[in-house]
Amino acid sequence: AEILEFIKPTLKAQGLDLTIVEFNDYVQPNLATDEKELDLNFFQHRPYLENFIKDHGVNLVEVGAIHIEPMGVYSSKIKDLKDLKEGASVAIPNDPTNGGRALLLLQSAGLISLEDPKSITATPLDVVKNPKKLDIKELEAPQLPRSLDEVDIAVINTNYAIQAKLNPLKDAIYIEGSDSPYVNIVVGNPESAKKADVKKVVDALKTPEVKKFIEEKYNGAVVPAF
Repeated sequence: AEILEFIKPTLKAQGLDLTIVEFNDYVQPNLATDEKELDLNFFQHRPYLENFIKDHGVNLVEVGAIHIEPMGVYSSKIKDLKDLKEGASVAIPNDPTNGGRALLLLQSAGLISLEDPKSITATPLDVVKNPKKLDIKELEAPQLPRSLDEVDIAVINTNYAIQAKLNPLKDAIYIEGSDSPYVNIVVGNPESAKKADVKKVVDALKTPEVKKFIEEKYNGAVVPAF
């Protein structure tokens, strides 16, 4: 809600009063948006929305991609992925959600190809091209920052990177961008998505001022995706 609070004055100047309703679960906001009690919600990433639509049969649409809590590739041995040697060791999280996300990031960096290039639940067994013959090791997510002494690169979730005093914006040698499915999105229903006021909200969320606010407030834990 902090980012929405930040844009309230901008919208007010355009004659739009933004009402922010906070929920303490991840189900009600989508149901309320589907039932047109809300025009928009802003709390989820694409895989969550896709699953929710499947499970609940709601009619919801994405109207804007705003920020991401980025997974990054880190190394204490190289400064650029171009310097990764053949047979290099790569550590990724061993749980299905984050492991799949890490493999998508390695694919986006051009290091591997997956059998299903969009699969968010891929495992190392789904790697069909590995030109550098990378040795992919699966470790518990919290151990990944400590593994940097032993492996050439490690793919680390933001929360664990920050605990290890790594700043995704400064220390990652490759980071998730706006093409990641894990970007946080603004979601509406087919009716609200067409409203001029909704476009005003999404436009207000994508200004240089908001970009600066996100970068300064969250210190790399959240990065703009626009």
